[in-house]
Amino acid sequence: MKSISVIIPTYNYGRFISEAIRSALEQTQPPLETIVVDDGSTDDTADVVGKFGDAVTYIRQENAGVCAARNQGVQTSRGELIAFLDADDIWEPEKLMKQSSRFGEDVGLVHSGIREFDAETGDTIRMHLDGADDDAALSLLLWEGMPVNVSGSSVMVSRTAFDTVGGFDTRMKVGEDWDFCYRIARRFKVGFVPEPLVNYRSHAAAAHRDVREMERGMSLFYAKAFADGSDVLQLRRKALGNFHRVLSGSYYQAGDYSRCLTNAVKSLWYRPAAIRYFLEFPVRRSRYRRRQ
Repeated sequence: MKSISVIIPTYNYGRFISEAIRSALEQTQPPLETIVVDDGSTDDTADVVGKFGDAVTYIRQENAGVCAARNQGVQTSRGELIAFLDADDIWEPEKLMKQSSRFGEDVGLVHSGIREFDAETGDTIRMHLDGADDDAALSLLLWEGMPVNVSGSSVMVSRTAFDTVGGFDTRMKVGEDWDFCYRIARRFKVGFVPEPLVNYRSHAAAAHRDVREMERGMSLFYAKAFADGSDVLQLRRKALGNFHRVLSGSYYQAGDYSRCLTNAVKSLWYRPAAIRYFLEFPVRRSRYRRRQ
């Protein structure tokens, strides 16, 4: 049985973090260690973590972002496997056991299904139970096929894989999980546990809601991906067409219709076949409103 280090980065999530820590400590396969990296919080995070005593290793750093916090946690850790848990999420008790059992030869990353729930009511918003094994890198590059659940709380990696890709890119604030998983999937096998082992809290402060930062981060991801090897260059137009299609929809949901239109035009320029998606957009929106 491989040893597991749990890394919990946090910034001003004192109101959530005790639930996250308890879900790590109460695993059926107990972790070797649970490390909280406080990224310069100004709330009561330190006091909340301190109540767990020696069961948790607490590290405080000046505010440098979630990527730097995760990297710092890994540098401090000792486990053969590394499981990341965002401070506002909660694990199911069998998560570590079920994921660690999937690490065979050449497997560098295992992800799991996710239950997304409303932070205010606790109600389930949606279940994410599909996931990639083979062709995981291609799925991430093209935004197509079976997804990789790249939420930080879903991902467990081998220390070898983490060290090989150099950890998280500290230049990224949004999209860092996507980039990290892609770089591992390019070099190692990926495993998937099709069960909702993560309870993902949806709330207004979540970083992924910043669409402009998402555009910046994912643009950097693509610049790196296409500089990394000639074998994916032929997919560039398709990948960027799909990316700008997703951005267009995200800006629409955010109410930024100017950037929605700009990215729609870019999507069609890179991939004219996307015209069908945009022509059917009003119909999809109408169906979505009727379901609400």
